[in-house]
Amino acid sequence: QVQLVESGGGLVQAGGSLRLSCAGSGFIFSINAMGWYRQAPGKQRELVAGISSGGTTDYADSVKGRFTISRDNAKNRVYLQMNSLKPEDTAVYYCNRGTMSGTNYVSRAYWGQGTQVTVSS
Repeated sequence: QVQLVESGGGLVQAGGSLRLSCAGSGFIFSINAMGWYRQAPGKQRELVAGISSGGTTDYADSVKGRFTISRDNAKNRVYLQMNSLKPEDTAVYYCNRGTMSGTNYVSRAYWGQGTQVTVSS
């Protein structure tokens, strides 16, 4: 069965950095698009970044230039490097197995349990 396990969340001061990691299993990781979503309290879950099997990336405007998504198919992992963090980045971050529609990432119903990221001002 599909499993996605996130790690790397934590508490960081504004301007700091964190690197999230997601380990995928139960499917052929290398041929799937992967993505990161986040959900803040009282808000809808939103796309942060997605990456196709070939490395094409898709970012939310709010994180462009600050966050970088990458993948290591040999390790079945997808990463989210988050720099210049802001308090508004505070949320639970979820890993997703999805697909691409052109250059846009589209989620599918495969989610990890999430990892909390808290950015203090």
